[in-house]
Amino acid sequence: MTEQLPPAHVPPQADGEGLVDLSLMPTFKPTQLRADAARNRTRLLEVAARLAAERGIANVTMEDIACGAGVGKGTVFRRFGDRAGLLVELLSHQEEQFQTVLISGPPPLGPGAPAVERLHAFGSGVVRHEHAHRDLYLAAHADPARHRLGAPYQFRLAHVAMLLREARAEGDLELVAHTLLGYLETVLVDHLLTRRGMPVERVEAGWRDLVDRFTHRCGG
Repeated sequence: MTEQLPPAHVPPQADGEGLVDLSLMPTFKPTQLRADAARNRTRLLEVAARLAAERGIANVTMEDIACGAGVGKGTVFRRFGDRAGLLVELLSHQEEQFQTVLISGPPPLGPGAPAVERLHAFGSGVVRHEHAHRDLYLAAHADPARHRLGAPYQFRLAHVAMLLREARAEGDLELVAHTLLGYLETVLVDHLLTRRGMPVERVEAGWRDLVDRFTHRCGG
């Protein structure tokens, strides 16, 4: 079963310093690129993601990306417009990859496993995916209220609610899904992993325990 992305699109907001709030930007842009342009975009985004993982997104320039991809800096600016456009595209690229695995990837993260196993895998997948791209997701999810308005969050909400229904969980499943996603908030997970020094395995175990409690699979 596949989930449809919600149609909502909220125009991007800027704060007092002119910084674009990435949490309000859409993913899966409808514009279809030519095959060569699509390959070029993917190459540039892969280089940007690698450099961001190595240095932190704040330390990556458009020129760095151009050098890493073997193209002129003008090519990068033509593709993304400016740094804010690059960050939006990079976040969209990462979400597209993660959502594709949820929709059509191998089980248990993708279809084909029991609902509870998929919920277990979903939490672990979110934690590890976002931690691997920490700077980008922290920038995108700095404001949880605005983050929840974005298409990526709405997609995850629909996905979790669907799996809860399949698992025959009880109660108001929309509220339960919000509650579960609250455990996976980027800022909270980053605090646990980096500030508290918790191993990722402990955070994942806490997620599985929470899922089991809501799906009545806790022993005793």
